[in-house]
Amino acid sequence: MYTLGHDFVPPDIHAGGLRYHGAAPLVSQLVHAKLVEARAAPQLACFEAAVQFARDGGHHPGARVLPRDPRAIDEALRAKEEGRERVVLFNLSARPRRHGRVDEYFAGRLEDFEYPSEKVRESLRNLPQVAL
Repeated sequence: MYTLGHDFVPPDIHAGGLRYHGAAPLVSQLVHAKLVEARAAPQLACFEAAVQFARDGGHHPGARVLPRDPRAIDEALRAKEEGRERVVLFNLSARPRRHGRVDEYFAGRLEDFEYPSEKVRESLRNLPQVAL
């Protein structure tokens, strides 16, 4: 599994998600086999997409799934620009509830944050080496 190690603690931002240090083994294998591509999205884009999704579809995505929304929208818009019919599949599991970060977003107090690359490299250096 792709991981930053059990001692990795992400910063207190929305995109930190569930504060987990790794990706599921099946997802990791799909990335390793180059069947899927892992991409990150800034948290403001995630909230913007969630607002668009709620306004266009009448559905409020749960705060934990916001990072998936902007990429799905991006892929759908790209297909439209290219004039191609395309299926865009993503997982949306919503549990509507108030989330503190939503209030911060609408008040204009939420900012994008890029985790320092050096911190990622530091976590990776602490991982045990295993033979594959």
